[in-house]
Amino acid sequence: MKTNTSKDKTNTNKDREEKLRAAARKSRRRSSTAMVILAMLGCLVLLVGLMYGGLTLIDRAVHGGEENQAASDQPADNPDDAVEVISPAIVYSQEELDAKIAEAVLAAQDEEADRVLQGIKAALSEGTTTVETLRPYYPNEIVVVSGGGFHFVPINRELKQTQVEAANVNIRESGEYQYLTDGQVTSHKGIDVSSHQGKIDWNLVAQDGVEFAIIRVGFRGYGSEGTLKVDEQFENNIKGATAAGIKVGVYFFSQAINETELLEEANLVLEQIRPYKLDCPVVYDVERTSSDGRMNKISVEERTNLTKLFCQTIESAGYEPMIYHNTEMGALMIDVAQLDDYDKWYASYSDKMFYPYEYKIWQYSDKGKIQGIKTDVDLNISFAGSAAIT
Repeated sequence: MKTNTSKDKTNTNKDREEKLRAAARKSRRRSSTAMVILAMLGCLVLLVGLMYGGLTLIDRAVHGGEENQAASDQPADNPDDAVEVISPAIVYSQEELDAKIAEAVLAAQDEEADRVLQGIKAALSEGTTTVETLRPYYPNEIVVVSGGGFHFVPINRELKQTQVEAANVNIRESGEYQYLTDGQVTSHKGIDVSSHQGKIDWNLVAQDGVEFAIIRVGFRGYGSEGTLKVDEQFENNIKGATAAGIKVGVYFFSQAINETELLEEANLVLEQIRPYKLDCPVVYDVERTSSDGRMNKISVEERTNLTKLFCQTIESAGYEPMIYHNTEMGALMIDVAQLDDYDKWYASYSDKMFYPYEYKIWQYSDKGKIQGIKTDVDLNISFAGSAAIT
């Protein structure tokens, strides 16, 4: 009997020990579960803290770190004001939280920088020019190449802004551009010509759908003498275009460097166009030429004043003045703010629409093919409301 009793005690002790182990295991599981819950709560607290700290950082960036922030933006300095939290908890000071937010911002900036670089790489790989690649990233500046460098010119939003939208440009298989409004063609097909095109068959030009032509009336030479000349084909061109039912305007290629020369140019134009009826503007062609160009040497102020004087003289004689320029000239070499009252004829040989200011005629190519003209010719479209189609 002693033996059995001893065995029973032994078994009882084993049972008790097993129950204790089971209880311990259960306790450990509860403890483990509790720790997981605490860890999850800790992560949630951290996440909320990061979000709140992020808003604080953004607010500081926007408002310049104003000193009168709400008291809740700062950690409690008074121990009596501290709120009891679940323990153990992950606690960050304001300084530590700001540091973590700064790290997150830098990481986001790195991601954005990488996205931009990938976009630039893709554009360049597709053959897009450097300046056209840069322009979408600078919507408030005119990006232009001049003098071997890239210029970023702030856009003046107080000037008349273009209403031309790239999405409305239709490029036909022939390479001809059209501008659409509500799906309908609202632009007008035009060309500009000079003696460089030789003798033109204007009836064939009209059959090719050309509606208007801007004809060179004359020019001033590049050299130091700056001799005035009437275009050799001016009379033939203006008579031929008019007879073919094509609306006409004229342009003068200027190299005036002072008011005396400018008035000589304007008076020559007025004398030459007097016998004819013009449907389109009288255009002042202001361009930067080769390194020996006379007008290259004058200042922006001088060039702007001469441009304004030409327009005023033409307008006083009862004609509609217009200014021809490209991106470089419009952004860097004339003060367009002083010339905002005059219509513009803009030259850019790209389907990327980026010039911000209003223009009534767009010269989009110098490689056009038109019936009746043996050489390449400049192609243009005028927009609804332009003086070129009155």
